[in-house]
Amino acid sequence: MNNEAVAANRRSMAVPEAIVAVSGGLLRVEHRAIQALMFLLSALILLNVVTRYTGYPIYWIDESAVYSVVWLTFIGASAMTRMRLDFAVTMLTERFSARGAAIFRVIATLGVVLFGVALGVMCWLWLDPVGIAQAGFDARDYAGQSFNFIYTERTQTLNWPTWVIYLIMPLFAFTMTLHALANLFEDLGLVAKQELPGFAAANADGVVN
Repeated sequence: MNNEAVAANRRSMAVPEAIVAVSGGLLRVEHRAIQALMFLLSALILLNVVTRYTGYPIYWIDESAVYSVVWLTFIGASAMTRMRLDFAVTMLTERFSARGAAIFRVIATLGVVLFGVALGVMCWLWLDPVGIAQAGFDARDYAGQSFNFIYTERTQTLNWPTWVIYLIMPLFAFTMTLHALANLFEDLGLVAKQELPGFAAANADGVVN
């Protein structure tokens, strides 16, 4: 093997390693975000109980708690994808050989990647960043042209732009795809299976998620 072939092989291996490394860093950020959101949710619920008990309820707390749960759910689902802690049906795969289970694990992981890409495409069409930019970021003008009112809607009590809340969807699509790619590279043997410090153990090798 000449030097050019060796260099090309190293470059091809560098991409999976880079994606796995970025996925690991992102997983740590998600871990912190999950802790922060759980603390925020607990604080909002406690504050809601106290204010209602004293007869001075704060009207925006309920909506804040709902959005905290939404973001917590999607960030947690993304982290679970990397940790392979999502739901698994093993009625069929547990009867396969180790090689057969490994093949179906690759197929299942590839399905997650395709789902993440499809979700990302749908979020792109939904949020239409090109369209809103062409409208000069004028939400009313954009809504009149496209009948897409996502940039004109606001939340009921917080009065936040709803598109800010909806950003969790494209964010989830990106992070889930990245984590699924990292899992896929591990399943294909392109990189060694990574340890995930600070997290519960991932599923056993024979389980197809």
